[in-house]
Amino acid sequence: MDLSEGQVSLMLATPVLVGALGRIFTGALTDRFGARKMFTVVLLATVPAVLLVALAGSIGSFALLIIAGTYLGVGGSIFAVGVPFASAWYPPHKRGFANGVFGMGMIGTAISAFQTPRLLQSFGYWGTHLFLAGLLVVTAALVWFLMRESPAWKPNNQPLFPKVFGALKLAITWEMAFLYGIVFGGFVAFSTFLPKYLMTIYPENVDPIGAGTRTALFALAAVIARPIGGVLADKWLFRIESVAT
Repeated sequence: MDLSEGQVSLMLATPVLVGALGRIFTGALTDRFGARKMFTVVLLATVPAVLLVALAGSIGSFALLIIAGTYLGVGGSIFAVGVPFASAWYPPHKRGFANGVFGMGMIGTAISAFQTPRLLQSFGYWGTHLFLAGLLVVTAALVWFLMRESPAWKPNNQPLFPKVFGALKLAITWEMAFLYGIVFGGFVAFSTFLPKYLMTIYPENVDPIGAGTRTALFALAAVIARPIGGVLADKWLFRIESVAT
C-alpha cells in the first residue's frame, strides 16, 4: 500500500490501544459471565475484523484499514479473560505461576511473526487471512465445548460502571497500570514494529521472512521469562506476607 512511516505506526498502534482499553470492560464482563463465554465471544468477534483487514489491504484503503484495525483491537482484550480464569484455579500463593504459564500464550506473537510471511508464500494473501479466521473459529469451538470454569469461580453481578469507577479510584490501580504500561507496553511496541523497522533500516539484508524470524526470537525470550517471573512473584509475596504477619 506504500504507506508512510507515520501511517504504519498509526496502523499498528490502533488495535493495541483499543485492546488495552477494552480489557477494562472485558475483564469486568468476565467476572459476570465467566471466561468460557467471554473467550468464545471475543474469539468469534475477532473473525470479521481479520476479514476486514484483508479487504482493506486488497483494495488499498488506508481508512478502512484503520477502521478494521480498531475493530481488531477487540481480540487484544482477551488477556483480561484469561487472567481471572487462570487465577481462579489456584490458591493465592500460586497465582503468579498460574498467570505466568497463561502468559506464555504470548508465544502466539512469536509464531505469528515467524509463520505469517511463510503462510503468505504458501496460501497467498486472502488464503492466509481466511486460514487465521478459521483458526479463531476452531479455537472458539474448542473453548465452548471443552473448557470449564473453576469450581471456586462465582459470578459477580455488581453493575459494570460502578465497579470500573471504583477500581479507578484506587491508587494501586494506576500504579500497576503504569508499571504494566512501561514493561508490557515496551514488549508490544517492539514486537509489532520490529519487522517494519528491520526491513526499513536494513532493506538489503532483511526480507519479510528474516524480519519475522528475528521478531519471533525476541518474543520467545519474553515467553520464557513469564513463568519465571510468576514464580518469583509468588515467592516474594509469600515472604512479604510472612514478615508482615
